[in-house]
Amino acid sequence: MTKTILLAVSGSISAYKAADLTNQLTKLGYDVHVLMTEAATKFITPLTLQVLSKNPVHLDVMTEDKPQIINHIELAKQADLFLLAPASANTIAHLAYGFADNMVTATALALPTKTPKLIAPAMNTKMYDNPITQNNLKQLHEVGYQEIVPRSSRLACGDVGRGALADLTTILKAVQVIL
Repeated sequence: MTKTILLAVSGSISAYKAADLTNQLTKLGYDVHVLMTEAATKFITPLTLQVLSKNPVHLDVMTEDKPQIINHIELAKQADLFLLAPASANTIAHLAYGFADNMVTATALALPTKTPKLIAPAMNTKMYDNPITQNNLKQLHEVGYQEIVPRSSRLACGDVGRGALADLTTILKAVQVIL
């Protein structure tokens, strides 16, 4: 049976890597449904991810195309895995505190507790190492999120350090281990 992955993309320069990730997951036979924050759409277009996933991209928690279902609830019920890649500091904070103000966070909050959840942070080193972000990640670990730790690299801002999105092979391996 085909496994369903909810790939949540948040606002990070690494959002462009979601195209390759979507493509690779689809080639591996997964049914990929992409959720995006508004900030993510500034880095990569939903159409790109729709074409690669062969599924509609979900952008707005208040848009209900089928009146008989509540989109974020149905998506959460169908998920075999929730994968947030890249995970911005903002989205991590929203998840840690239970905000449901966009499609990504509302769907995450609606996930059954048994659904595996992977989170792949991508942000500036100082943002990642900030005690607030680390505390938010700790809170997410405590409720079942598994972190795919970021790489150390030269970041888009020019800084060098921990915060680059994990390599796609590392992310794909984590997905395959869980599924």
